Amino acid sequence: MKIAVVGGGSTYTPELIDGFARLDADINELTLIDPAAERLDVIGRLAARIMRRHGHPGRVTWTSDLDAGLTDADAVIIQLRVGGQSARISDETFPLDCGCVGQETTGAGGLAKALRTIPVVLDVARRARLRAAPGAWIVNFTNPTGLLTRALLDDGHRAVGLCNVAIGFQRRFAALLDVAPEQVTLDHVGLNHLTWERGVLVGGADRLPELLDRHLDTLADHVGLPPEILSGLECVPSYYLRYFYSHDRVVAEQRGTPSRGQQVADMERTLLELYADPNLDTKPELLAQRGGAYYSEAAVGLIGSLRRGDGAVHAVNVRNDGTLPFLPDEAVIEVSCRVDEDGAAPLPVRPVGPHLSGLMAHVSGYEELAVQAAVHGGRERVYQALLAHPLVGQHDLAQGLTGRLLAENTAHLGWAA
Repeated sequence: MKIAVVGGGSTYTPELIDGFARLDADINELTLIDPAAERLDVIGRLAARIMRRHGHPGRVTWTSDLDAGLTDADAVIIQLRVGGQSARISDETFPLDCGCVGQETTGAGGLAKALRTIPVVLDVARRARLRAAPGAWIVNFTNPTGLLTRALLDDGHRAVGLCNVAIGFQRRFAALLDVAPEQVTLDHVGLNHLTWERGVLVGGADRLPELLDRHLDTLADHVGLPPEILSGLECVPSYYLRYFYSHDRVVAEQRGTPSRGQQVADMERTLLELYADPNLDTKPELLAQRGGAYYSEAAVGLIGSLRRGDGAVHAVNVRNDGTLPFLPDEAVIEVSCRVDEDGAAPLPVRPVGPHLSGLMAHVSGYEELAVQAAVHGGRERVYQALLAHPLVGQHDLAQGLTGRLLAENTAHLGWAA
């Protein structure tokens, strides 16, 4: 089996390689693809050392030739970042001038990233369709994952979106309950980066009430929200809900501290220095601070289920197709799914109350407009998407943010020049 990793020059990549080296002996080739040749060479050599350390027989190759790297791939992982960390820093800072949260996956910053990224990812997928092995799956880990997955599915690709939020919760809940992670199934529902854990099933019994009773403060601290929000909702929101539930507090915090992108840029310089050490053959501890915890386990497990058809449960981004009746069928949702060779099928979802469905529907409407703006371009489409976003939602804000977004991204949006 050959796996191609588009964006293989990412500092995330050693985490991914470590997972495949430990957990999937069936891979005979891992190909890392990235236009940044010098950086890719450093990471490719480290990836090969990690595989050797684990005694994995698979071969690691790397190339800046996208078409060559995609050829005969059985699965294509996309984890790219258009514009690099400098674009991320822009996404996290220009909205603050308008009093809006600065974040790379939601709000105006998230839209900026989607506009830059969707056309590039669609080009990768179209080339994979021509060169990858028949029936190859595209696994998208690039943010904003829900938007990109919708664009890929709308374009007719065999694609599924992956995020590490759910597996992170699974591991955290399992540790608190002192059970193996494999014993935990989540009632995980929402849109990407807009999800709630409404149940924690162990042996068919829901242990979430116990978790909220015994570990409320710990869980609230983990997601950066007041405990009364969790107890009132009777569920655990993802960390990204703090941008909605505590918007103004987050904006005040962001104005007083360096952006996450600035912190990551500094971290990446150190990581690349570490990666260049020819004696390093494990992922360094610093990588855990980079983000993406359990990404490798999630990716290895999902690709394994798509290949073997084992019917294991994974939280992924898929078409709604009636799963959540208050959303259009063509919307993309993130829920727990049973996965086999034919793809991901959502587990039955119990009714979602208005305290969650209203926000989901609001953001889903924005996402539809955002994909249209990314695919077709146009200032008016950008404005309409921002006007529809619950973190913007006002004419003056939408107009001002549209101007700032386009000015910050002219190098990546040919139609905006």
